[in-house]
This record gives sequence, structure tokens and C-alpha cells, in this order.
Amino acid sequence: QVQLVESGGGLVQPGESLRLSCAASGSIRRINFMGWYRQVPGKERELVATITSNGNERYLDAVKGRFTISGDAIKNTVYLQMNSLKTEDTAVYYCNAVINTGTMLTTVWGQGTQVTVSS
Repeated sequence: QVQLVESGGGLVQPGESLRLSCAASGSIRRINFMGWYRQVPGKERELVATITSNGNERYLDAVKGRFTISGDAIKNTVYLQMNSLKTEDTAVYYCNAVINTGTMLTTVWGQGTQVTVSS
């Protein structure tokens, strides 16, 4: 069994920064993909940023130049550095991972962490 635990959300003012962390634990042979998604009430969950095991990154256009995703393979952790936050970045942010456990390939979601950007 694999789990993702997120941390780092909170309340900030526009223009400020936050860093989200997501640590994977359990039966992990290889993490193929990790990413961050976000969702606001009444809207579909959207991809924010992803990173593959070979370091390829992908970003939502609205966050390019402001958010940076990075990974620590030793700690099985992915980070999302969010700078110059805007009110429209307010959402619940979810971590996602595609993990090879050695016996199967599984997709796992974290519990979500609230990010609120407000003056």
C-alpha cells in the first residue's frame, strides 16, 4: 500500500509565496510520475504541474513562471514552490503519483491541502 501525505498549505496575501510538499511512503519500487492538481468548488480538478522520473516538467499556463515543481528521489517527495500568488490560485491542492510497487502500477492521491490567497 502506498500513501501520499501533503503539507504546506495555508493563508497568504497576494504576491506572497508558499511551498507545498508531498511525501510518498509504503511499497515503492519506483515513482514514475508525481504532480499537483487543484480544485475549487463547482469546477473540475485541473493539472497544475507534473514531473516525471526523468525530470520532465509540465505546467498549467496560468502558473508558468510563478510555480516550480521539483522532486527528491531519495525522500520520495515532490515540492511545489508557488511564488507571486494570486487570488485565483485559491484552491485545494492535491498531490498525485503513479507508482510502481514491484507487483503493480498504481495511481495514488493525497488528501488535499487548502491554499487561500486573500488580502
